[in-house]
Amino acid sequence: IGELIPPGARFPLEMARDADVGRNSLLTYQLTSNPSFSLALKENPGGSKQPELVLERALDREKQSFFELVLTAVDGGDPARSGTVQVRVNVMDANDNPPVFSKSVYETRVAENLPAGSLVLQVRATDADTGSNGRVSYSFSNVPEAISSLFTVDSESGEIRTLGSLDFEEKSKHIFGLEAKDGGGLVSHCQVQIYVTDENDNAPEITILSLSSPVPEDAPVGTVVALLNVDDPDSGENGQVSCELSGEAPLSIVASSGGSYKVLVLAKALAREEAAFHELVLRASDGGDPARTGTARIRVMVLDANDNAPVFSQAEYTVRVPEDVPVGSVLITVTATDADEGLNGFVKYS
Repeated sequence: IGELIPPGARFPLEMARDADVGRNSLLTYQLTSNPSFSLALKENPGGSKQPELVLERALDREKQSFFELVLTAVDGGDPARSGTVQVRVNVMDANDNPPVFSKSVYETRVAENLPAGSLVLQVRATDADTGSNGRVSYSFSNVPEAISSLFTVDSESGEIRTLGSLDFEEKSKHIFGLEAKDGGGLVSHCQVQIYVTDENDNAPEITILSLSSPVPEDAPVGTVVALLNVDDPDSGENGQVSCELSGEAPLSIVASSGGSYKVLVLAKALAREEAAFHELVLRASDGGDPARTGTARIRVMVLDANDNAPVFSQAEYTVRVPEDVPVGSVLITVTATDADEGLNGFVKYS
């Protein structure tokens, strides 16, 4: 009997036979008591009575899949004789139950840059029906291409695996729907929330926004030489950057109020005569474990200032000449040098 058959439906049962005649062969029927069924007798044209099983209330295969009853036939003799037969009622399944997910929302956390094919999570839906009506298949529920290009769902197991690379910096949370469908077409839905955790997969990047070069050698201490931007797209400690300078340069690095900008300033006076240029390496390291670093090379030229006076090779020259030396004769050649360059180092005598 199908579980959706309405109450009141009748099902003929096999009639009993009695070889006696007359009153001894008159038959009545009895059925074991059961709230779901009753017995009715239908009188046939020949006078015989046909036992019928009457459904008294709706069936539910998921609660009870079969019933075992005993039908007894009693003749009219004295003493009466009886015979029995067992009646087994099998309740046939109807697709009256949709699949049910174990959770309405599934959440998980996975690290970015998982290899393709990695298991993210597994959903599970059950269906109380049997056969194809209880066989569940899984699929995406109207998801955008961005989701179907990153994840795949196994229609039989409900396993969700990575199909493409996850990138925390691009998107840290993926939310989409899944559906479970049974063989009869009934569907249920759940939501999947995948949180992507950050990995230290990005090295700090240093961008030179401005650079003043050459720098006058008489520039005061504290003069801004360069403005830098240091960026790390990672989050947390993976994105916290510290900077240091290497090289013997009279410069120091100062963090700006914004945090991501760095300023190079003169830490002490310059002297072009000691070094015409300064080369230094700016190294930025993040707080990851292991840490990742980024570097930038900076070359700062020193512009000459006229901060050196000419210097004679001697402080005093003594010359002895005869009194009859001709006019125009070279008596002595004096030499003065200037440590500056260009016009600042060009010497004139008088």
